[in-house]
Amino acid sequence: MTKKMAALKPTHFLWRMDGAVAVIQLNRPERKNPLTFESYAELRDTFRDLAHADDVHAVVFLPNGGNFCSGGDVHEIIGPLVAMDAKQLLAFTRMTGDLVKAMLHCGKPIIAAVDGVAAGAGAIIAMAADLRLATPAAQTAFLFNRVGLAGCDMGACAILPRIVGQGRAAELLYTGRALGGEEAERWGFFNRLCEPEAVLKAAAETADALARGPSFAHALTKRMMHLEWDMGIEQAIDAEAQAQAIAMQTQDFRRAYEAFVEKRKPVFEGN
Repeated sequence: MTKKMAALKPTHFLWRMDGAVAVIQLNRPERKNPLTFESYAELRDTFRDLAHADDVHAVVFLPNGGNFCSGGDVHEIIGPLVAMDAKQLLAFTRMTGDLVKAMLHCGKPIIAAVDGVAAGAGAIIAMAADLRLATPAAQTAFLFNRVGLAGCDMGACAILPRIVGQGRAAELLYTGRALGGEEAERWGFFNRLCEPEAVLKAAAETADALARGPSFAHALTKRMMHLEWDMGIEQAIDAEAQAQAIAMQTQDFRRAYEAFVEKRKPVFEGN
């Protein structure tokens, strides 16, 4: 069953639609946009719904007030966690992990535009995006060990090494140090850097270009990139053959061929 997301009115973050692009911003700029139990859950549910949304073809996660996200709110999350029992703690960590799962399975390319602080769960949200743009002032920190926790949080030990390599991921997860924008770009964590006044425009343009592309094919690409983490090369090649054969049955494939023959730009419709 398909859903329409244009009318969504979330309580715990900002949401708008720019054409077929969904734009998300956390909305506590005076605190560097920390997460709460409620915002975690609402983001998780929103990304789950995006898997069934036919009016959204790409998602942009933007900073607000010069910062991306400072992670879990010290007073509204960290404090209460200290008083919870083991069952409650596991329910919380599974809920936060479910946000990343929902991002991976939403079927839409996600662009994170990072400025200022992206710490803890904020760094994880950026990590779970498909593309990451940033300013030189971006400070990304997987700082779980700074609060006495393990670096294995919300998929960090699985996903981060695949982006920056095992050794570099180990350094970030063991030390909790901040990764500056220029270093993060050299390491491959950020796809590219933009000046502060340009990063929002660059993210919007990137998302718009993706949204105008073949959205069914994009969903296949995202799914296969996720599934192939656990495949050998030959299994991956066979799985991609099946996926591509499905893509070749779409009208978008035919539209692209006809546009090439007629020497014009194709207009994709996602089917």
